[in-house]
Amino acid sequence: MRNTSALKNSKLMCYYNGQKVTRAEFIQLKQLEKAVKNYDFLDVDVHNGFNYPPCAIAIATDDKRDFELVQAQWGYVPGKMSTDEAIAFRRKLTTLNFKAENLWVSESGKRSMWKDAARTRRCLVLSTGIIESRHVPKIGKKGQELKETIKYPYQVTLKDHEYFWLPGIYSDWVNTDTGEVTKTFAIGITKANELMKQVHNSKLRMPCILTDQLAWEWLMGDLSDDRITEIAMTQIPSGLLERCTIGAEYRLEGVINKKDYPELPEIKQEFLDQEVLEFDHWRN
Repeated sequence: MRNTSALKNSKLMCYYNGQKVTRAEFIQLKQLEKAVKNYDFLDVDVHNGFNYPPCAIAIATDDKRDFELVQAQWGYVPGKMSTDEAIAFRRKLTTLNFKAENLWVSESGKRSMWKDAARTRRCLVLSTGIIESRHVPKIGKKGQELKETIKYPYQVTLKDHEYFWLPGIYSDWVNTDTGEVTKTFAIGITKANELMKQVHNSKLRMPCILTDQLAWEWLMGDLSDDRITEIAMTQIPSGLLERCTIGAEYRLEGVINKKDYPELPEIKQEFLDQEVLEFDHWRN
């Protein structure tokens, strides 16, 4: 099932995520590790969230002493719903992401649908690179900037890391048509750092990327609501990220090919050098 309504409102981020681990022998979380060879789903260049694909997430064991790597459908569905109800729910709300600042109260001031899951069903989402497009205005015949833009896709990765962790929350969707239980999830997004303000310049948001310690705490910790919010708001310094422009085939073919765009303006380095972040827990 494909969420065409979500496509019309797809500027929030992050809706494209890579999970292709080829160099690491183990997926590690502090002192715990899982052998990559034991999983046949860690080989995807790009997951397109609008297809609600099965993705790799880490969930804690009941005793919080270990974690499991499992597949879950990207696109959060709470509780019991029929297939048609789930399709309508996702079309209306686009539940691939959750805003860290709306975990408890929605933007309309009502009780957030994420609230219970944020307290009791936190997970980690594996990433080997996120993808977002930079919008550059087209130039008219008289040299003026037009409202219409050209989209240039970037892959953004963490320096010296083949993979990293994003905070997620999950739900077991019980399909009332079939009785099937499907684990579903959403990824936490926060305010953009200076790099992502230039890359994802339509909405100024980015996925929250966690340190190893914060990832452990998010998954295993007995946390207060304030601490949950604090972790979910984490902004990674721009200098810890790498970026490259890629070809548009990532959307339909699900493959990453680096591509140069000679006409594309450079990222403005002075903003990166002068960066001050509101929620920088990487330097603490």
